[in-house]
Amino acid sequence: MINTVKKRILIIEDDKSVLQLIRMYLVNDGFTVIDSYDGLDGLNKTLTETPDLVLLDLNLPKMDGIEVCQKIRVSSDLPIIMVTARVDELDKLDGLEKGADDYMTKPFSPRELVARVKAVLRRAQKDLESNTDEPLQIRSKEIVINTESRSINVNEQPVSITPTEYRLACYLLKSTGRVISREQIIENVFGYDFSGYDRTVDTHISNLRKKLERAGARKGLFSTVYGMGYRFDGDIS
Repeated sequence: MINTVKKRILIIEDDKSVLQLIRMYLVNDGFTVIDSYDGLDGLNKTLTETPDLVLLDLNLPKMDGIEVCQKIRVSSDLPIIMVTARVDELDKLDGLEKGADDYMTKPFSPRELVARVKAVLRRAQKDLESNTDEPLQIRSKEIVINTESRSINVNEQPVSITPTEYRLACYLLKSTGRVISREQIIENVFGYDFSGYDRTVDTHISNLRKKLERAGARKGLFSTVYGMGYRFDGDIS
């Protein structure tokens, strides 16, 4: 259970009416809310206000949301949910590839947004909790996941990944040889069920696959089993 009273949400949104609507629902649910109306100020507040999660618009003055997301990801695993009027699929893919944990398009249900915030925070909290049963490494012939440093190497070369991609890689490698459905990925990696989320799962899988292959992993390690889901076909040592 998330103690929302202690959780600080930074909203970076230049539309004041949208920001105030989100603020009202979050405050009513017990969150502390920090406002920012442009990208540069929002980026600065991620450093000075120590938020627990960022709600980030893409179309922002001074610095757009994609650049803000990239700069946050250079040094932080801070959870980021993008909230934007852009409906183009390429914008969504770009946002997720640059490190966003989730993506919502306007108009949206404020209640659903609060539910997403809670789910992402639960997932982040779970990641921080120590698990004595978790091995220090999850290994295949080519891929090594260090669960202590939360890093991935391919053939001893580090791979730059997002927090969601890290969780996804861990889950798939632990399930090696088994077909994992999108619903299982949503439940175990993303932490909640939401109709229409399948495309986002596919995007995260695609981004992870590309990054690992660019680093030298062989093609076909992550197989798409059409109509069923995904499977990791490497050998776990």
